Amino acid sequence: MFSVSGLNKSYTYNLVAMKNRKQLLAFGLITSMSLAFSACDKDEPMAAKDISLRETSLGKVLTDDKGMTLYYFTKDVAGASLCSGGCLTNWPIFAYEGTLEVGDGLNTSDFTTITRTDGTKQTAYKGWPLYYFHDDKAAGDVKGENVNSVWVVAKPAYTIMLANQQLVGNDGKSYKSDYTEGTGETQFFVDGQGRTLYTFIKDKKDMNKYTKEDFSNDANWPIFTAEIEDLPSALDKSLFNVITVFNKKQLTYKGWPIYYFGADNKVRGATKGVSVPQPGVWPVVQKGVAPAPI
Repeated sequence: MFSVSGLNKSYTYNLVAMKNRKQLLAFGLITSMSLAFSACDKDEPMAAKDISLRETSLGKVLTDDKGMTLYYFTKDVAGASLCSGGCLTNWPIFAYEGTLEVGDGLNTSDFTTITRTDGTKQTAYKGWPLYYFHDDKAAGDVKGENVNSVWVVAKPAYTIMLANQQLVGNDGKSYKSDYTEGTGETQFFVDGQGRTLYTFIKDKKDMNKYTKEDFSNDANWPIFTAEIEDLPSALDKSLFNVITVFNKKQLTYKGWPIYYFGADNKVRGATKGVSVPQPGVWPVVQKGVAPAPI
């Protein structure tokens, strides 16, 4: 004889065991798949962008896919690269063929490719050709900043940039930094797109004496309405201020209100205003200018 109750218990036990075995097999399969996917993730990390913004001791700067800092050359204000020959030993160019993949905070439309005088290609950002610095050895190094007062880390939003160039007036004549005729490089302020900035000799400290209330003459000497975002490290932010000119804001430097010259036609590095109406009336903004009179 055999016990029905004993059979039922045995049958129930076998069913439970089979169910648990299936659950264990399913768990093992899921775990194996998870580990496999995890291994794939480790073997295939997300590709770095061709150019990204990286936090450094100087704030966020443009870097390549390895995190190496990119730079501007202030002599390139007109948009062409003036670093050649031995200069390229210390400042190799950044060149990328194809479509750039850019990181957060950057737009591909701001990047262009220029052709150098030797026929090679170079990548530019907002019109500024891009370079590396030979002495930067690790990602995030910014050792090239302010070298010889003409190299600046590449940033996405400079309110003021520095330019080094021969001044040429609207009269076609060359001027030195003291506005006497002659040749000689002058360092002066431009905006982030390389457009020259001026002051008016008749202005007073934080006081615009040129612009009319209806702005009817603003097209001739448009006021510079920007507020400070980023500056080259060579410039002291505390020397800048923002004033109100009727209903608009105007940036000042050492008390001097800052303007564009309309006839420069937004051309990078154009300095036609230095001779209008005569040399010295509308000087370009220079770092060492004396403070505006009270």
